[in-house]
Amino acid sequence: MATNNVSIAIGSDHAGFNYKEMLKEYLTNYELKDFGTYSAESADYPDFAHPVASAVENGEFTLGILVCGSANGVAITANKHQGVRAAISWTEEIAELARQHNNANVLCIPARFVSTEAAKLITQKFIDTEFEGGRHATRVGKISC
Repeated sequence: MATNNVSIAIGSDHAGFNYKEMLKEYLTNYELKDFGTYSAESADYPDFAHPVASAVENGEFTLGILVCGSANGVAITANKHQGVRAAISWTEEIAELARQHNNANVLCIPARFVSTEAAKLITQKFIDTEFEGGRHATRVGKISC
């Protein structure tokens, strides 16, 4: 059963695999689907970022979480999808602002630059924060091509 009706698509490449597994254990109160990778063997981040972004884009999941070494590759890939607003967040405040001001719906965590405890806090802040709308809605509305 999802908490607050939030469902989460999650994925990572090899650099983010251990963090993804840790976050899956942390997020047991949410409906969650793991889109891979399923080991720490070398893997190409688009192979996991595209399915997570597609699942958010088509409304199958409320939010997405992607983890890779720097978070840049997964963010770039996810942001190719219309209606996806993927945000790299390395602090709770950035995650909060990404949700409040940008209505971000995919969190991208840089595993090589944050601790596991920070990743949990960033993730929870991202999930718990609501979009403020108002002037931000006008701006977000100008993003799609």
